Amino acid sequence: MSSTSSIQPDVGEAMRVPARRYGVLLSRRGRQNPYMTLIGALLSHRTKDEVAEKAEERLFGKASTSEGTLLLSESKIRKLIYPVVFCRRKARMIREASKILVEKHGGKVPMDGELLTELPGVGGKTADCALCFAFGKAVMPIDAHVEVVSKRLGISDEGDGSEAVREKLHLLIPPRKRMAANWLLVEFGKEFCGSIRPRCPPCPIMGFRKRRARSLYARVG
Repeated sequence: MSSTSSIQPDVGEAMRVPARRYGVLLSRRGRQNPYMTLIGALLSHRTKDEVAEKAEERLFGKASTSEGTLLLSESKIRKLIYPVVFCRRKARMIREASKILVEKHGGKVPMDGELLTELPGVGGKTADCALCFAFGKAVMPIDAHVEVVSKRLGISDEGDGSEAVREKLHLLIPPRKRMAANWLLVEFGKEFCGSIRPRCPPCPIMGFRKRRARSLYARVG
């Protein structure tokens, strides 16, 4: 099992590398439109980033509010978001969620995790995306990039689910730094740490991983 207290200094060292690499990009990140953040997170589920981003552009080019989305038919939404994975189901959920937002929340995205997860298609990760990136709440959405990088850094164990990864990251990263840390892990995962074909030779923190592996071996052996 990983010990979060024992790896905290090492993780701080490793995190400085992506912080330097993506610092300029990170400085451009700010709080985002709550509705677009919520729907964008829903679209991204089990879908490649570039496919989801193109779908967002097409959909939000037609409707970027819950009221605007209700003016579109479900079939129109489906055509706009194709070829995201589960596009038929997601089109239905986007329209249903937009209807609930209009009828129950005045068209606004609620700043409450429990209310968010009552919306069709909105689970914990999608709700956390809205809370973190739109409202500045101190939570870390655990997407595939964050989970893979966290496990390879030894922050969490291979068998950990997303909730366990989230808890361990929250123990290590102060609340005020969680949004920035999330962006860093996502960008680093996209560039170097893919789940199937990681780019290990050019990875700037491979030295950290090797040193940590030797340290763990010395403690266990």
